[in-house]
Order: sequence, then structure tokens, then C-alpha cells
Amino acid sequence: MLRQISFAIEPGEAVGIVGQNGAGKSTLLKLITGTLRPTEGTVQISGRVSAILELGMGFNVQLTGRQNVLHSAGLMGFTQSEVDAMMPEIEAFAEIGEYFDQAIQTYSTGMQMRVAFSVATAFRPEILIIDEALSVGDMYFQHKSFDRIRQFKEQGTSLLFVTHGMEDVRALCERVILLDKGRILKDAMPDEVVDYYNALIAEKENTKLGIEQRRKKNGWLVTEFGTKEAYLESLELKDANTGLPIQKVCVGQKLLIESQVIVQSKLKKLVLGHRITDRTGHIIWGANTWHTKQVLEDLASGQKVSFRLVFDCNLGPGSYSICFGLTNTDTHFDKCFHKTDNAIVFEVMNSDKTFFIGSSWLDANFEIELD
Repeated sequence: MLRQISFAIEPGEAVGIVGQNGAGKSTLLKLITGTLRPTEGTVQISGRVSAILELGMGFNVQLTGRQNVLHSAGLMGFTQSEVDAMMPEIEAFAEIGEYFDQAIQTYSTGMQMRVAFSVATAFRPEILIIDEALSVGDMYFQHKSFDRIRQFKEQGTSLLFVTHGMEDVRALCERVILLDKGRILKDAMPDEVVDYYNALIAEKENTKLGIEQRRKKNGWLVTEFGTKEAYLESLELKDANTGLPIQKVCVGQKLLIESQVIVQSKLKKLVLGHRITDRTGHIIWGANTWHTKQVLEDLASGQKVSFRLVFDCNLGPGSYSICFGLTNTDTHFDKCFHKTDNAIVFEVMNSDKTFFIGSSWLDANFEIELD
């Protein structure tokens, strides 16, 4: 049941809708598309809405892909002549070959999604709504679909995107709405909502974790939570050779992450993990002492532990952050002692390498031979 839901979306704006199962995401989209009617309140829409709310969009499994395209597009308000004119493009975009003229019941879920997305986006809508449909597709078609979505955004289409894929939310959306038990818990920038959502999931598996968020002057958002049975007293990024703290580093420079942890309660196991993310929140690298088989066991209250992680900074120029987590297993969803996203931010510069693009530097060389 939805209560006190109120928000507006501007033309060309992409808004993610996230929340745990039962939060009200699908119900909200059905109200927007008119599949359900609200018992109170109003929904105002300006422009044509195209939606993929369920895999197959109500396809008749006895009909072929081509026949279902005609039927679905007709329900969307398009004439047969309009659909016939677009049919070659729809067929080409779906890329399912001879299956396009075979019954839907012979399709895999990925093939159904290809046809559903192709017909739903054959004509650019003012509002495009997608509910988890792309999650069943192969990586190639997902990239192809996201490219079309980005083109629509540039042309003024508004996007409502429901997914459990937080990386997709960060990549596509300028804003994210977090639903919980039928109400809006947060409506903010992707980094703030995604980090809070992840902390909220961890909190549901633990006792109260005291979720705190603060945005630094440089724009990076710090999200911190945990039981503090063990906590990070200090965290520094240093030059591995000189041992001096550093904030601006060069491509290829050897770096050291040094941390000091204090144990406040007797612990059976303690695991430290680090993650490096780029400015958009995409994970560049991550590991923890669970996977390196360096789990500490039977720690006493008051004990101090020092951790050192040395690595070569084979990153591309740009801004990156270091996150840390103290847990008892390979994930913070069991016991989360202390976790902070974007604890340290650093800049990477290319001072002595050949020009390259991307988030990773490869020690690569062209070899050329002339006949």
C-alpha cells in the first residue's frame, strides 16, 4: 500500500526507483501507467508513456514475435501502417533471426525481452518506464538497450527505471527514489540513495547500525555505519616508498593504504576489506582478508590491529575513493562492525606514461611489422 507518495519528473530526466521486495515499486509504476487506479490522490502525465512492466508485455505465446509486435503496438495506439513501416527496424533491433516468425512459446526469456524492448522503444515516447526487464538479457543486448535509452534521454524522454542493479542506477540516473513499506524514504542524488540503501539492507541483518551521511566540500558523499564492536581509528593513503601521506598520485606509483583498528568487544573473527571506486561509484577493485585467507580470530576487547595494503596505482587519470569495511565474513550483511564509503579521496595524474584513456593503465606496447 502506497502512502504520501509525491514527486515530479522533468523532460529528459532519468529517475531510478529502488527498494526491497514489497516496498511498492511495481505498484507505483502500475499506477503511473494506468494499470491500477489510485484509491486517493492523482497521477498527472503529459505525453505518451511506453512501459515494460512485465516480461513479455502480455504476449500471446501462441503467436509469433511478428504477430505479437503488431498486437502490442496496436494496444499502444499505433496504426497497422505505422507498425508495418517500423517492423524492419524492430526486427533488426531484436536480432533473434528466424525466431521472429516463430511462436513466442519457443523463446527463451532473453529473446522475449529483446522483442518486448524493441517494440516498446520503436517509437520514442515522452516517458519510458522499465521494471527490471533488462536484467534477464545478455550483456550485449543490455548495452545496446542502454545506448537507445541514452539517446532517448538526449531527445527529451523521461525515464523511470526500476532495478536491483545499483550500477545501472548510477550509470543512467540523475536522481533516485528509495521506497520502503510504501513510502518515500529518500529522494536524492544516486550516490546518496544507493549508499543509504546498501546500509539499510545491512541494518536489517544486524542490530541498529547508526547510518550517517555527510557530503564533503569536494562533492563526495561519505556514508558511515556499523555496530562499532571494532572500529577504524585511522586510515591513510601513503607513498609506499617514502611512507608520506599523499592525495595526488601518478599513474604507476606504488601506494600504501595503512589502517589502525581498535577492537571494543571480544570477537571470534575479524575481516578487513577495501574497495576503490571511481567518481560515478563504479567499483574499480575490491578485496578483503576473508578471500586472502588472513582472517583474524579470537580477538580480545581493547586489542589494536594494524593493516597495510600495498599496490601499484595502475589507474587512469581521474578522481577515486577508498572505502573500507570491518566484518566477520566475506560480506557486511552478516556482522557489520564498521563501514565507510568514500573514506579517502585521491586524484590520479598521468605524468610519465604515454597518453591513454580509460580507468586502467596497461603496460602495453604496439608491435608493427611492414612486409
